[in-house]
Amino acid sequence: MTGKAIIAMSGGVDSSVAAALAVQDGLECVGVTLKLFGNDDVAAPRESACCSLADAEDARRVAYALGVPHYVFDFSEDFRRDVIGRFVGEYMGGRTPNPCIDCNRFIKFRRLMERMAAMGFDYTVTGHYARVSRDAASGRWLLMAAADAAKDQSYVLYAMTQAQLAHTLFPLGGMKKAEVRSAAAGRGFVNAKKRESQDICFVPEGRYADFISRCVGEDLPEGDFIDAGGRVLGRHRGLARYTVGQRRGLGLALPAPLYVLEKRVSDNTVVLAPERDLYSRALEARDINLIACGRLERPLRVAAKLRYGQAASPATAEQTGEDRLRVEFDEAQRAVAGGQSVVLYDGDIVVGGGVIV
Repeated sequence: MTGKAIIAMSGGVDSSVAAALAVQDGLECVGVTLKLFGNDDVAAPRESACCSLADAEDARRVAYALGVPHYVFDFSEDFRRDVIGRFVGEYMGGRTPNPCIDCNRFIKFRRLMERMAAMGFDYTVTGHYARVSRDAASGRWLLMAAADAAKDQSYVLYAMTQAQLAHTLFPLGGMKKAEVRSAAAGRGFVNAKKRESQDICFVPEGRYADFISRCVGEDLPEGDFIDAGGRVLGRHRGLARYTVGQRRGLGLALPAPLYVLEKRVSDNTVVLAPERDLYSRALEARDINLIACGRLERPLRVAAKLRYGQAASPATAEQTGEDRLRVEFDEAQRAVAGGQSVVLYDGDIVVGGGVIV
């Protein structure tokens, strides 16, 4: 393969092996680590957060071992605005966002690819578990699920455009995680056994509400827990502390289990209900992006996924406007949360997706 590629290197094993495979394929490569925030910005101990100096050093050492230059790009202002800012705003608006989708959409496949083009490079290479192919009949670029279903990350990549897919390489798309670690160990990479972070990178120890409170500069306002009939059941400690479908951690002594059904910003209340009320057959989505086609001209049978790591469920999707989708499931889905994304699949192919209204 010929051409020049920027390799997004986080310091983890996946991006390191992706870099090695890009070099092996004959691409002229440059390794890049993105500075997205400082640990002081998120009040995290330096040894506990990702994107640390140690991560950047691991990336540099792997790049050196591969014989490619390594640079650090500071995108912290973009990240603060487009990822952290949106995260805080969505939670304050009573919704449940997915910041990993926004990071891929606005940082890795927008800002980084803008830098790639400015440098005269041809491709951006990442360690995501997904695949890109070209549909010969339509000429469209397709995003596809990875071979390793347990590691597939196509859900968080659904916002990618045709132009971005045309200049993106996912070398790990056909590999299993065990193969990736074996490849890293075989090359003597320092991070071959490095553990993966399971938390949102900028939220220390998963404490969303504390992080949001610090960002807005004040305590989250308390309000009432109510039932569907408006009866007050107790006091909550701020809307951002709760998620649709949650039962534990409410701090209430109730005669029967109740779950978070809705977070109402208008009157700062959290509506609780029996679990049976959590199930929905249909949803609407906005801010849509279609990959496999330019528009859904008619209702389409799909498999729809509501959360990363969740199995896709049979459904029918219909485009109801320029920026609207309606998805109706064969079986009711539990705890559909506004702010999360619905992603549509046709087999392994990502049809597209949008943000749940």
